[in-house]
Amino acid sequence: MSNPLCWSEVSERKLVGPEIVQQTEDKVKIIKDRLKISSDRHKSYADLKRRDIEFKVRYKVFLKVSPWKKIMRFGQKGKLSPRFIRPYEILERVGPVAYKLALPPELDKIHNVFHVSMLRRYRSDLSHVLPVESIEVNPDLTYSEEPILIQMREVKQQRNKRILLVKVL
Repeated sequence: MSNPLCWSEVSERKLVGPEIVQQTEDKVKIIKDRLKISSDRHKSYADLKRRDIEFKVRYKVFLKVSPWKKIMRFGQKGKLSPRFIRPYEILERVGPVAYKLALPPELDKIHNVFHVSMLRRYRSDLSHVLPVESIEVNPDLTYSEEPILIQMREVKQQRNKRILLVKVL
C-alpha cells in the first residue's frame, strides 16, 4: 500500500548509502568498457584505410579542392568540378602532417599551409606534356584541337544502341 508521502510499497526495501553508490559505479564501469570496445572496433576499421603519407621538400603535389561545395569553382559546379588542381611545389614541412606550398598569385587569399589529407602526390607523365611549339595560336587567341593519341576504344551496349567510346589525348 502506498501513502501520499511515500510512493513505494511499505514492504519494499530501498537501497541506501554505499549499496546504491556501488551499483552505480558498477554500471558506469560496464558502460565504459562497452564504449571502449566499440571505439576500438571503429578504430581498427578506420586504420585499415588510413595510410601515413610523407612528402619531401621540392616534391610536387596536387591540392584537393572538393571540400569547397556548392560554389562555382574553376568554371564548373558540382560533380563535374575538379577534385584536385594543378601540381604545386612543397616549400617546407611545417609540422608532422602540414606542408607549405608555393601557390600562384591568384590563390594569394588562401593560407598556403595544408594538411596532408588535402594533398595528393603528383607523378609526372610525359605523355601529358605537350611541346609549346605544337600549339598554333591564331591572332584572335583561338586554337584548333586535334587528337594526339587514341588511348582506348570501347563499345558500350545499351538496350538497342551501341555506343563507341574513344579515349584520346
